[in-house]
Amino acid sequence: MIGNEIEQPKGRFALTNGRVILPQEIVIGKAVIVKGKKIVGIADAGSLGAETDKIDVGGRYVTPGLMDIHTHGALDHTFNEPKEEAFAVITKENVRRGVTSLLATMAAAPIPDLVKCLELSRQWMHEPHEGSQVLGVHLEGPYFSLAQKGAQDPENIRTPDDGTSDILLEHHDVLKIMTYAPELPGALELTAKLTRLGIVPAAGHSSAQDEDVLAAMKVGLRHIIHIWSGQSSTVREGPWRKPGLLEATLVFDGLTVEMISDNKHLPPTLMRLAYKCIGADRLCIISDATSGAGMPEGTHFHMGGMEYDVHDGVGMMLDRTAFAGSTTLVNQMVPILTDTIGIPLVEAVRMTTLTPARVIGFDGRKGSLEAGKDADLAVFEDDFTAWRTMIGGRWVYAA
Repeated sequence: MIGNEIEQPKGRFALTNGRVILPQEIVIGKAVIVKGKKIVGIADAGSLGAETDKIDVGGRYVTPGLMDIHTHGALDHTFNEPKEEAFAVITKENVRRGVTSLLATMAAAPIPDLVKCLELSRQWMHEPHEGSQVLGVHLEGPYFSLAQKGAQDPENIRTPDDGTSDILLEHHDVLKIMTYAPELPGALELTAKLTRLGIVPAAGHSSAQDEDVLAAMKVGLRHIIHIWSGQSSTVREGPWRKPGLLEATLVFDGLTVEMISDNKHLPPTLMRLAYKCIGADRLCIISDATSGAGMPEGTHFHMGGMEYDVHDGVGMMLDRTAFAGSTTLVNQMVPILTDTIGIPLVEAVRMTTLTPARVIGFDGRKGSLEAGKDADLAVFEDDFTAWRTMIGGRWVYAA
């Protein structure tokens, strides 16, 4: 069920009989108290008075609403389509998975097409909708290294010094993250400009060496997208070894980092390495889902002018030279983190809630079950399928 079909709580209410996942621990016997659109606090369930309605969640997990700051689409639609239908389908599918907020992520495309998508995003964000909240846009490209393009359309890849970034930055009010290759001509100037505008500068699809990353960090670079995917690594120049973007990602403490945890993009050993080097407070989980998410094996899907298919549970280029985003949404990645990688559940949830919220500066409002924050939360079964999803104190999905 979605939206108006669900009986809504009224006044002050509390979710009881749940395993409540807080930033540092999981507690039992506590209630999450909500009034209006905000969380009032966490209290002993036995201390609740008659003025508080009680909603029994049946022993399920109660978590902050999940947040995905890098997701392109689902169910045969992408955010590269400047259509309300596309945004509606994607956000409803995400809210069905316990994702209460996301960044509409757009891949490299012709500049006029990106402008249309940015304009729709601005309009969408100012209107009420039933699905996950769109907190802004993550623009993944078009300023990338051709050698690290991955599944991005090479016809639309540019350099930051060609003057087009000013056109895109006219929409700085909706841009939250912009990803580019920091070694390209004009990249340092772009980094400084993004920083001044309050947009998170992020490196990705890059052939950078560590010295390029350091130079960009000095003028504001602070985020890295999908570790190991589209990243340069160590090369030799004569006898000298030159570290790449990957090594910088693993070592430099001033960076937050994304990881696709679908157990396809990265094998368990690499995911464990990222977790050990970076930790749950800087490593955030993202889906990088494309329009193949939620689609059956063998389905062909598109993003821009490129065609891909769902193969072996992941999006792939038809020639099998690269992955083309995941087909797995964030809630499905939590059991992979805990069961396959061995990350404690409380940290796995933090990596899908508070850590991404901190990356984009929303941790004062979202990402944890704390007093004063938005009442965006999810109730999950043991396998992390969503039983119910709440945004702003209102149920927006019930299984």
